[in-house]
Formats: sequence, C-alpha cells, structure tokens
Amino acid sequence: MNLATLARHTLSRGATPAATYALLARLGHQPLPVARAVCLALDIPHAETTRRLTDCHDALLADPRPNTENDTGELLEALGVFDIPVALDATGRAVVDLFLTAIEAMGGIRPGHQHGLTRWFTTGNLTAAYLSLTATHPLPRTGDPALYWTTLTTVGELLTTTSPDPRLKYALTHCRTQATRT
Repeated sequence: MNLATLARHTLSRGATPAATYALLARLGHQPLPVARAVCLALDIPHAETTRRLTDCHDALLADPRPNTENDTGELLEALGVFDIPVALDATGRAVVDLFLTAIEAMGGIRPGHQHGLTRWFTTGNLTAAYLSLTATHPLPRTGDPALYWTTLTTVGELLTTTSPDPRLKYALTHCRTQATRT
C-alpha cells in the first residue's frame, strides 16, 4: 500500500491531517513523503502540495528530532499545509480582490493576521476573513481609513447577498458607521 493510500484510509477513519501525518511518520516513513501523502490524500493539487512543502521543508521536514511527529503534524496543520483549497465563484474572487484592497489600505498588517487571512481565502471562509478585518482598524499614519471602510462596506454588501449569517449585518453596519466618520 502506498503512503497516499494509507493516508487516505487513515483520514477516512476520522483522523485529522495532523494525526495522520504523525501516525505515518511514527511508522518510520520520512517526513517529506509523509506530508506529501497527506496532502495528496486530501486532494490538494500536486503543484500546490509541492509549493507548500517547499515553504516549510527546511524548518520542519529536513531534519526532524526524534519523537516530534505529533508536534510536526500539528505545526503543518497550523501553517495551513493541509488546508483544502476551495474554488471560489466570481463573487468570491471579487470579495478576495476587495479584501486585498482593504489590506493595502490598512497601511500594514501583522504577519499572523495575514497568515490567518490567507488561510481563510484558501479555504473559502470569507465570512471569517470579513469579520476579522472589520474588527481591525487601519494604521493612523500609513493607512487610508476612508478607502479601508468603504471597501469593507462593499465587501459586506456582497457577502450579505450570499450568506444569511447575522454577524455579517452587524459588521456591515459597523463598516458603514466607520466610513461616515472618516
């Protein structure tokens, strides 16, 4: 049985991607092929799998310490290596483009926030991305508050047409209020 098939089987039995990685690595398989097998078992395209694993290879997979399989699996999962990409429709792509405009209008963003947003874009969780951005404010010296809030207002208007989540309406009201204050 090849590693991808074994990973697929383990995932089908309810194991998380992190636990699947840890199990296969503890069986004595090398970290990079195990991580690749988990990604492929999750139907992450080969090119995307290669890009993701290249980004974290040196830090996590090149020279693992003994008995760190669980930690490595959890780190790979936290980094988004096992995130299943979602194909966005035209509205979703427009929303992500507007998010990028808003992020630029922030005038700077913390790396952790940027990482979270990137993961939400990849997985199609645009509501979480929107709520996160509406709870943030542009930087006073380098940001463009008017552009930030009007862009997020437009995003909110688009998202409320496709999602019944009541949090979106409250966030949209907040953005409209902020836009009128700038």
